[in-house]
Amino acid sequence: MGARVLGVMLAVAGAVVLWMGLKAKDSLTERATEALTGRYSERTTLYLAGGGAALAGGVLLVLFGGGGGRRR
Repeated sequence: MGARVLGVMLAVAGAVVLWMGLKAKDSLTERATEALTGRYSERTTLYLAGGGAALAGGVLLVLFGGGGGRRR
């Protein structure tokens, strides 16, 4: 059960970081940076990629992290 609790915590943290990245993506400075350079800033990219990876990892831990029951 410990892995599933860790998975829920990781998924929630990942969702928060992903949400922060999505909010940063829509900011005025980020739009100006994207218009000038053609890409997002490094911080926004890290928020989006890291949040998405943490969310996916947390969901996988919740689904498959139980270990299949008791072991002898």
